[in-house]
Amino acid sequence: MRALVVLNPNATTTSVRTRDVLLAALSNDLDLEVAETTHRGHATELSRRARADGVDLIVSVGGDGTINEVANGLLADDDGDRPAPGPGGFADRPDVAIIPGGSTNVLARNLGIPESPVEATGLLLDALRSGRRQSIGLGRLDDRYFTFAAGFGLDADVIRSVEAERARGRTSTVPLYVRTAIKRFFAQPDRAHGTIELVADGGHPVPGLSVVIITNCTPWTYLGARPLRPTPYADLNAGLDVFGLTGLRLGPTLMRLGQMVTRRGPRGRNVVSLHDRKQVVLRATADPLPVQVDGDYIGERAEIVLTSVPNALRVAY
Repeated sequence: MRALVVLNPNATTTSVRTRDVLLAALSNDLDLEVAETTHRGHATELSRRARADGVDLIVSVGGDGTINEVANGLLADDDGDRPAPGPGGFADRPDVAIIPGGSTNVLARNLGIPESPVEATGLLLDALRSGRRQSIGLGRLDDRYFTFAAGFGLDADVIRSVEAERARGRTSTVPLYVRTAIKRFFAQPDRAHGTIELVADGGHPVPGLSVVIITNCTPWTYLGARPLRPTPYADLNAGLDVFGLTGLRLGPTLMRLGQMVTRRGPRGRNVVSLHDRKQVVLRATADPLPVQVDGDYIGERAEIVLTSVPNALRVAY
C-alpha cells in the first residue's frame, strides 16, 4: 500500500525522536513517502497531488490545521469545489489517517484516537492490518471544508488574535487562549445587541445573534483535558449543529460557558440551539465579521453558507 505522510514539523507535541519512531514503524507495513509542510496551505497541495498520483493512504501528523488542509486537498479539484461524495464514492480518493501532534487535536479525540503519537501509530497499524475503516461527514463553509467546527463572530475574533500573538513568537497554550478570550470579550463593540442573522434549512430568520458556532461533532474543543460541549448532540454521521447567543452580557455568558462543561450543554433564554441541519446561512447585518474553520482564521465575511457533506472521508483508525 502506497502512503504519504504529511508531517507538520512545527507540531507542538511530537519531538524529532518520536517522529523517527513512528515513521520507522509505518515503513514496515507501507510503501512510505514523507513530506514536511513548509507553509500555510502546503498540506492541501500535497494531498491534491497525492490523490492525482493514486496514493492509497494519507497520514496526517500534526494538529487540527494539518488534517483540515489534508481534507481540503482531497475534496477539492483544481478548479475549486468537487461535488459532495456519496456512500461508496471513495474509489478515486485515498483513505486518511491521523496521528495527533497539535496542542488540541479535536477531531482525533472525537474519533477516540489516542493523544500519544506512538499509541495512535499502533492503532493505525492495527486498522491497516485488519482493514478497519470508517466514513465520516464534514462541513463546508462556502468553498472551505471543516472537520469539527466553524465560527462567526467572537470565537473567530479570539482565534484571529491568538494567531497574531503566535506570529509574534508566542506559544499556543490554554492560558493564552483564555487571556485572549477575556480581552476580546470586553472589546466587542456592542455586547447587548448582536448583529448576526441565522437561517437554517430555509426556515425563518433568527436575528440578533452575537456569536454563532457551527459544529460537526462534540466536544467542540477542549480546555486542557476538559471538553466543552456547546452542541452536545452533534455527530460526525449527522448534519451540522448550531449554538448561538443573543447578546454577550457578562452574567448570562459566564453561565452558558459553565454549562458547556456539562453533558447537557448550554440552555436558557439567550441560547439558540439547532441539531442536524443540512444548511445554515449566517449574515452580518452591520460590519463584516471574522470567520474561523477548525481553529484557523480565514478573514472577515458579510455572509457565509455552511452545508453538511455526508460520507466525505474514510478514516483508518
